[in-house]
Amino acid sequence: MTRRSISKRAAVVTAAAVVTVGTVAVGVSLAGPQSAGNRPTQKQIASLFDDWNAALQTGDSARVADLYTQDAVLLPTVSNEVRTDRAGIVDYFDHFQQGKPVGKKVQTIVKVLDRNSAIDTGVYAFSLTDPKTGKERVVEARYTYEYEKIDGEWLITNHHSSAMPEG
Repeated sequence: MTRRSISKRAAVVTAAAVVTVGTVAVGVSLAGPQSAGNRPTQKQIASLFDDWNAALQTGDSARVADLYTQDAVLLPTVSNEVRTDRAGIVDYFDHFQQGKPVGKKVQTIVKVLDRNSAIDTGVYAFSLTDPKTGKERVVEARYTYEYEKIDGEWLITNHHSSAMPEG
């Protein structure tokens, strides 16, 4: 090998190494740090129920529906109809809110899947007031909320609620 071909080969290898390092560095900076600080805590996800419960207690079904994605699926407790769009979700809550529901978690299990998705599942109890008699009753149900962070906001993508079978 001549001195010139050795220099040329060294220049090519050096350039390739610089491009590789630069590409890796750019990829890391675009991806952002993968630290636990970007992931929500279990407590943060569990507290999303409090926001939902507060919206429910306003009596404004549209406000409750705002907490769901446009294509969310709601398998509600007191309806046999699966709700798969905003209009269906609003309709369900129009009827459900007539009982002035107040929810309280009995047991919760949160799984943070990644920084943009999580599942909250467990048991909750609702105090409901019969609009005709004023009599109050408590209904326990199993629940699952699947959350997705979209444009910085946690929204419900799937919500399943069913009365306890032995309750």
